[in-house]
Amino acid sequence: MQSFQNAKAGDIVLSMAERIIENRAYLSEIDGKIGDGDHGVNMAKGFGMAADRLRGQDASLAKALDTLGTVLMTEIGGSMGPLYGVMFTEFAEKIENAELIDAPSFSRMLHAGLEGVSSIGSAKVGDKTLLDTLVPAVKAFDTATASGASFHDAAAALVAAAETGRDSTINLVAKIGRASRLGERSLGVLDAGATSCALILRSLAEGAQARLQS
Repeated sequence: MQSFQNAKAGDIVLSMAERIIENRAYLSEIDGKIGDGDHGVNMAKGFGMAADRLRGQDASLAKALDTLGTVLMTEIGGSMGPLYGVMFTEFAEKIENAELIDAPSFSRMLHAGLEGVSSIGSAKVGDKTLLDTLVPAVKAFDTATASGASFHDAAAALVAAAETGRDSTINLVAKIGRASRLGERSLGVLDAGATSCALILRSLAEGAQARLQS
């Protein structure tokens, strides 16, 4: 069974931070069409702060995820700080005692994060939020592994489903948050949270794939 070592895999979070920072302007541009326009700025700030604390530490994936989650929860404003903060701290807690991360433990990590996000608000799939990315991604990973796919291929399925979910938000009316005030005028625009979530899940999946060993 394919797996990777938890120890020293904290660089996955550094790569994730790089991707968010690279997309700072894009995420804020999307958010500006139906929201406050600060999603990219806030995300880049939080991920950048976490990355600064992690560089040179040789941290485990669990430690790096906990650091990121704590920064987002305690030092970043807006709605997304707490949501992503809880997601990452739940990820970290689920794998903190794991020496090796295989497909089943990766799935448990994903489910813990999803449950954490779902516990905060009333959003559901179809409401034009990050859940439109996260829920189908987790389902796709589980479906792939249940059908006998390798960890590598299940991670690829996760990314594909995440990006399909992200794109689905173009045709959704916002039901939660500031964008919900726009009603039908929120149609035709990607959701910023769904977009950042797809970036995060791609980084997480690719980081795992690059480290997998049989």
